[in-house]
Amino acid sequence: MEDQHVKLWNKNFVLIIIINFLVFMNHLMILSTFPFYIEYLGGSEAVSGLAAALFSIIAVVFRPFIGWMLDNGKRKTILIIGLCGMALMPVGYLVFATIYLAFVCRMVHGASLAFSNTSTSTIATDIIPKPRFAEGMGMFGLATALATAVAPALGLALMDSMGFTTLFLFAAISIVISLVLFLLMKLPKVEVEKKPLNLKGLVDKDALPASVTALTFMLTYGALENFTAKFAADQGLPSGGIFFAIMAAALLATRLLAGKVTDRHGESVFAYSCNIAMLAAFLLLGLFPNVATYLFAAVLAGFGFGGLEPALQSMAVAIAPPERRGSANSTFLCAYDIGIGVGGGIAGTLISSFGYHQMFVMMVVFNILSIIIYTVWGKNHPSSFTYRNKHGIK
Repeated sequence: MEDQHVKLWNKNFVLIIIINFLVFMNHLMILSTFPFYIEYLGGSEAVSGLAAALFSIIAVVFRPFIGWMLDNGKRKTILIIGLCGMALMPVGYLVFATIYLAFVCRMVHGASLAFSNTSTSTIATDIIPKPRFAEGMGMFGLATALATAVAPALGLALMDSMGFTTLFLFAAISIVISLVLFLLMKLPKVEVEKKPLNLKGLVDKDALPASVTALTFMLTYGALENFTAKFAADQGLPSGGIFFAIMAAALLATRLLAGKVTDRHGESVFAYSCNIAMLAAFLLLGLFPNVATYLFAAVLAGFGFGGLEPALQSMAVAIAPPERRGSANSTFLCAYDIGIGVGGGIAGTLISSFGYHQMFVMMVVFNILSIIIYTVWGKNHPSSFTYRNKHGIK
């Protein structure tokens, strides 16, 4: 009970949550509408999948080096670079309105996201008190939940009613606001020992069990984020905006409890139940597509992502000392990026070859694989809250 009296909320924590929310608003508004933009430029689902994969591949290439820079104390500089890139790239989509140049802007956007949310996550871990760490990371993750609720629906509404110009300008403005808010923050001083670039040190080994478990889960989630709106439009189902709003309501409700549950009982409950929920959502979409199953799949997907992502991110950084938090966060977020990007790429290829229904059914293999990886490796690793609780380790 003593842990609950340690203060969690302060000005810096609130501001970094809002900044993270605006970063994901920018990201998710464009992610959910980009297949439509590619179609507008004359591309197919496979081309949209390639764009998603390139976005994430570039983010993955940059993240380890960003982690090293963060571990050398460059928190403020890295975040400003990322935010500037995220503000400029939506304008780039308008200025360079061809598929090839849109791909270039998309890759720069991926790098900018890597700079932005690796640094916001690391700054959050600097601010959150250790006794309430998983709870704090869960609250920080509410920014993603709220953005997931608002961004896809808003992006699709802006695209339908006002066109891509308004959509992209709105995304850019969200980041301008986040830059202003960042100027109001006073970052905590973190004592770090500066170290030379070492390729082996770019990946935090203690973060790998959580990261690999998350990566395989995110392959299915990447398919969902990239193609649900297009699937709904093609099948005559309620709009993707409705799906994401329902999904995010479930996600938000789950996030409110996930951190406390992880702190007290470990992440294993989410590693199992959330994978099963996402698997069930995909089978409903693939095998029994109607309005009721579509909406229930949104609830299941919201619980799945809402519980698993913050629990595993907390696990990935839980035992990292201050000078390794950047690398631990970048390792986890690399897995996140690979999952969404490669998942989108695989899904796009499967849709072009077999159709949407078969794609949803085939993708559930990754949820099964995620459960196996966690059972064999994750829950028996010292980074696991479940492992440490079982052995009485603080």
